[in-house]
Amino acid sequence: MNVDLAYGRGRLPVDFPTERTTVLEPTYINGLPDEIASIRHALRVPLNAPPLANIASPTQTVAISVCDITRPMPSRTLLPILLGELAHVPDNQITILIAAGTHRANTRDELVEMLGEPIVDRYRVVNHDAFDDTGLVYLGEVSPQVPVWLNHHWVEANVRITTGFVEPHFFAGFSGGPKLVAPGLAGFKTTMRLHDAEMIANSNARWGITDGNPIHEAIRGIAELVGVHFSVDVAINRDRQITDVCAGEIFAAHKKISATVKRNAMQVFDSAFDVVVTTNSGYPLDQNLYQSVKGMSAAAQVVKQGGAIVCAAECSDGLPSHGEYRDILTKRSTPGELLKMICEPGHNRHDQWEVQVQAQIQQRADVFLKADGLSSDDVRAAHLTPINDVGATTRLQLERFGPEARLCVLPEGPQTIPYLAE
Repeated sequence: MNVDLAYGRGRLPVDFPTERTTVLEPTYINGLPDEIASIRHALRVPLNAPPLANIASPTQTVAISVCDITRPMPSRTLLPILLGELAHVPDNQITILIAAGTHRANTRDELVEMLGEPIVDRYRVVNHDAFDDTGLVYLGEVSPQVPVWLNHHWVEANVRITTGFVEPHFFAGFSGGPKLVAPGLAGFKTTMRLHDAEMIANSNARWGITDGNPIHEAIRGIAELVGVHFSVDVAINRDRQITDVCAGEIFAAHKKISATVKRNAMQVFDSAFDVVVTTNSGYPLDQNLYQSVKGMSAAAQVVKQGGAIVCAAECSDGLPSHGEYRDILTKRSTPGELLKMICEPGHNRHDQWEVQVQAQIQQRADVFLKADGLSSDDVRAAHLTPINDVGATTRLQLERFGPEARLCVLPEGPQTIPYLAE
């Protein structure tokens, strides 16, 4: 059985044994026949809110939160239509904020790729900086004891608009919606609490869970505290085409799109697999190792205790340039020791959450990584096993587990989230 795995900007063909293999892909939904008309309709006939054109007056300032380069959000398609509905607002009163969270700033070339050159040249586009305290405003706390620091451009705008891409998220439930406020536009102190060891270790902080998920509920609380006047969420297929769009009141729009995404992108299984092959959905999601932990997490949902995960993620940017991820990874000699260190009281460091999730996965399964953007030494330093051939590694692992061993393949990685029936 030949399966094309999403890998970087292309595909990686791999041959798997047909009789042992279950291939799990998102239910393919055709792109909207007329994306522009559908987006315009959503903005003019929104859910539980006035039409976008009625939200802002010509005298008001507008802030629009958009995804950064690590998300395949079709901002280049959406933003011109959205801004067209705000044509009565002067250009110099509109700020487009890149909701980078604690990620690095996007370059001009990346901004042009994401938004289109006409928008980059015409409007003020600001990369959010979670570490610049002078650019943040403190708004108090939300439960459970989360300090709220947000980008001052966002807080001070008369009208605040989010634009998001919804997919299952490995500890926040779903992306999009309120995540475009926090952690997207939050200060590091806020993000650190949202992602600390206590929050990440909660059993409800996982894919597709929102109710009872302390991270998602805190994120909702932050969005509610600051106020969001209008929100646009989209779902996309593996060809990056928009399959659904909903706009209006932020929580109603996000709930509607999330329900659609869960039906199409999550699948239940009765029993776990010995080996799971995964990706991180290709570029831009697999551009560094930090992001690629998500693909490993998707696989971990259905791998047997003591099983094996084989991950193909190009990591063209190598390790991320932001934060302390690399340093934390090298502080201990095993994933178990890393997990113990991170869970010690008072251990609060940037990016420890991604190391914690990775270490939790490695308590369950061995992880093998094909990443042409990383050296073998880099992969080993991250406590993973470097490989060159996904097919050969998979066959060896199946042999290790015996003739009855079963294989699950996630060619699109976390675009499809398997889970076990409870």
